[in-house]
Amino acid sequence: MASSTSPPSGDLASRILQSLDQTSPLLSSEAFPDASFVEVKAALDRLASRDMVIYDTIEREEAVLEPEGEQIAANGSHEARVFEALRSAVDGLTVQDLEKAIGDKNVVKIGQGKAFKEKWISKTKDGKFKAAQESIKDVTKEQMLTIKETRTYPDAKLLADLKKRKLIKMQKIISFRIHKGPKFALKIPEEATDLTADMIATGSWKTAAFKPYNFKASGADQRSGALHPLNKVRAEFRQIFFEMGFEEMPTDKFVESGFWNFDALYVPQQHPARDLQDTFYISDPAAADKPRETSPDDKKDYNAYWENVKAVHQDGKYGSIGYRYPWSGDESLRLVLRTHTTAISANMLYKLAARRGPDGRPPPARYFSIDRVFRNESVDATHLAEFHQVEGVIADANLTLGGLMEFMDIFFGKMGLTDLKYKPAYNPYTEPSMEIFSYHKGLGKLIEIGNSGMFRPEMLEAMGFPPDTRVYGWGLSLERPTMIKYGISNIRELLGHKVDLKFVQNSPAVRLDKD
Repeated sequence: MASSTSPPSGDLASRILQSLDQTSPLLSSEAFPDASFVEVKAALDRLASRDMVIYDTIEREEAVLEPEGEQIAANGSHEARVFEALRSAVDGLTVQDLEKAIGDKNVVKIGQGKAFKEKWISKTKDGKFKAAQESIKDVTKEQMLTIKETRTYPDAKLLADLKKRKLIKMQKIISFRIHKGPKFALKIPEEATDLTADMIATGSWKTAAFKPYNFKASGADQRSGALHPLNKVRAEFRQIFFEMGFEEMPTDKFVESGFWNFDALYVPQQHPARDLQDTFYISDPAAADKPRETSPDDKKDYNAYWENVKAVHQDGKYGSIGYRYPWSGDESLRLVLRTHTTAISANMLYKLAARRGPDGRPPPARYFSIDRVFRNESVDATHLAEFHQVEGVIADANLTLGGLMEFMDIFFGKMGLTDLKYKPAYNPYTEPSMEIFSYHKGLGKLIEIGNSGMFRPEMLEAMGFPPDTRVYGWGLSLERPTMIKYGISNIRELLGHKVDLKFVQNSPAVRLDKD
C-alpha cells in the first residue's frame, strides 16, 4: 500500500507546496529568490509529474550593470569625478595633475570630454583645467543606481544608449507562475520505481503508486566515436566506384621516386611542378633504387622500361619527338612525397601491360584510388599542403574521347552533378585533356569539379601496351565535395589541427545525391 511521507525540512519541493497553500498562483522569482533556476525547475518537474502543481514559464529581460556601470554607481560618472577633482583645486590642474588626483587615466580621458560638453569645466590661458560650475547633478550615477535597484528603466531609448556605451547589458530571466494541480497536497506520496519480487509475493503491487516512465527524457551521452566527414564522403565515393566495377589500387606509399611520380607520366625534368617550391623532397634517404622486381613472380623487364622512358623524354619514341633534353637518371631517382596518386596509377598500368589474356592482349581494367597527396602550397582558406585525391583510370582497346565524356556524365551523375561542361586543358601525360565543370546552384555559377584526359601513347607504349590501347584518366579532390556537402567555407575547419572535434562528432551521415 502506498504511503505518504513529509518532505525533509528545507526541501524546495516542500517549500513550494507550503507557499502555494497560502498563495495561488505563485511567482517563483518572488517566493524563492535564493533558489537557482535549475533547482526550482527540478522541484517543479518533480511535483508536476505527480499532478500536484501546474506551472507556466515566464521569460523577461532585466538590465544588469557592466563592470564600468558598477564603478559609476559606486564612485560617480567619469565627468562628475573630473569636475569634483577640479572643484577642489582652486587654481586648476594640468592633465598630468588631474590623472594623479583621480588615479585613472581612462576616467580622465573620457570624463574631460563629457565635462566640456556639459560646460562643467573650462580651460585657462595657461592650459590648465578648472571647474566652471558651483555644483552639478550626476545624472549618469543616478541612472546606474536606479537600474541596479530596479533592474529596469522606463526610458527604452536611454537603455539602448547605455547598452551601446557598455554600461549595462540585458540579461534573460526565467521564472515560473505556479498553480495548484488536481492532486495538490502538502505531502508528496511515495512512488515505487520498480516492480520487485517481494511486491508480487505480498500483493502490495496492487495498491502501490508507481512512478510514471518519462519517455521524453534524453539518454546519457555515450561519448561514442565518430567518423570524420572526409571518411563519410570517401565511403560514398568508394561505393560508387565498386558499383561501376572498379578495383581499388594500393595507396600505402606516401613516398615515391621521381621516376614513378613524374618521369613515367611524361613530366619533363624541367617542369615547374618538380621545383622545391611546389614539391616536398626527402632528404634521408635522398635517392631511390632503380625500378626492379619486388617478388619472385615479378618477371617484368624494368631495365627496358627505364630505357624506354629515357628515350621518350630525351630523343622521342613511339611517334613522339620527345622533349629533346639530356635526361638525368639521378634526378629521376630523387625521393618525394607524392604529389598525386597518378604515380600509383602509372605503376599499376605498367604491371597491367605485362599481363596477357587468351587473345595475347592485356585485359581491360578499371582502377581507382582515394588517398592523401602532398604539395608545397601556401596554406589559406582553400589550400592545404596535404589533401586527398580521388582518381580513376579505365584501360581498354579503341576507347574514344566521346566515350570518356559519356563516362564522366554517368560517374558524376551518381553524385547528383549533371549538365557537365568540358574545357580543353593541358596535362603533360594526357592528350587530349579536359577540365570538368558543373553548375553550382548555391554559388550560382559553374565550378571546376575535376580534370580528365586520355593518357599519351608514348607513355603507354613505353610500358608495353599495344598501340591501340587507350586509357581514360580523371581526378578530383575529396575535400571540395565534402566542403560543399557540409557547408564549410574554410578548408582548415575540415582538415588539420584546427578542426573542432564537436563538428566531427555532430556531423550528419552524408549521402551523395545519386540518380
